[in-house]
Amino acid sequence: MWQGQVEALSKQFKLIIWDMRGHGKSDYPDDQSQYSEAHTVADIEAILNEVCGSRQAIVGGLSLGGYTSLAFYQVHPERVKALLIIDTGPGFKKDAARDGWNKTAHETARRLESEGLASLQTASAERRLVTHRNAKGLALAARGMLTQRNASVINSLSDIKVPSIVIVGADDKPFLAASDYMAKKIPGCKKVVVPNAGHAVNIDQPEGFLKALMPFLNDVESPKARL
Repeated sequence: MWQGQVEALSKQFKLIIWDMRGHGKSDYPDDQSQYSEAHTVADIEAILNEVCGSRQAIVGGLSLGGYTSLAFYQVHPERVKALLIIDTGPGFKKDAARDGWNKTAHETARRLESEGLASLQTASAERRLVTHRNAKGLALAARGMLTQRNASVINSLSDIKVPSIVIVGADDKPFLAASDYMAKKIPGCKKVVVPNAGHAVNIDQPEGFLKALMPFLNDVESPKARL
């Protein structure tokens, strides 16, 4: 899903692009207990330790990837140089809203189990255009990683102390209010709305996405920012 940005970003940055467990070319454990927010955070830490050692990284992602990046910062703030929060929600303070989200996640899992990967053909581009080995891992991930247990991430936004940017597609209506909320709660956070883009902003408008992202990355990496 990030192939449209690899060439441009690789000119200035070392990229670490990974598949979450149950996705793409990563492992698809059969045990439901192996899929959780805590496991995903630990996976990110393990990858950074392997590739970056003890150095910091700019951490980010789209949708679940963005939420997981926020969760990773909450646990390992010392590893994060900046946050990229793209077409993402920060979770829910109210139990009823969280229950509604979790109901949708479980419905997604059941649809994947009954229809297989064909069910992704009606999904947004970041789901529709990527390759997975089978639908079973995605169903397990929907139940264990997409579902949420508490309000810890949304309650931690005001504690973020690294440069952060929220990017959202103008047509991604379910996430516009969430993007506004995060931009207001995260100290010093920047926000960019990309026109004519839906939930997969980097796929819908690859040039517009880079135009939104690059000034932020250049500011983070500037000599002044490193002082």
